[in-house]
Amino acid sequence: MKEAQVLLEGKGIRPTQQRLAVLAYLLSHKIHPTVDTIYSSLQPQMPTLSKTTLYNTLKLLSSSGLALALTIDGDEIRFDGDTSDHGHCKCRLCGQVYDFELRGDYPVELPPGFRQESTHLYVWGTCSDCLSPS
Repeated sequence: MKEAQVLLEGKGIRPTQQRLAVLAYLLSHKIHPTVDTIYSSLQPQMPTLSKTTLYNTLKLLSSSGLALALTIDGDEIRFDGDTSDHGHCKCRLCGQVYDFELRGDYPVELPPGFRQESTHLYVWGTCSDCLSPS
């Protein structure tokens, strides 16, 4: 929670109990959760947490650069507390989302004069767990 408080205060955001809990959850759970996953995990400890508050908090965290809103598939938004440039793989069978490191200069040619500020790369396929025979 201390890390979450420092990050919020560093962005000039008042560290309310809900904001602290949501950011701490994202920082400690690298599962790229949906709103429903976050709500189900936090609601037992925070019975007054509403989905509206959760949506507003996630919007604030995303717009302030403290979280990433990932739209890997058009019908699902997931959240990531790791805001560094990295890619995401999504398994089409189990739905798990995995991080991967972007190394060096990958083959992307940007338009002349375009200033890159961040990079998001999504890869779809089948994870090793789903490919392994049970």
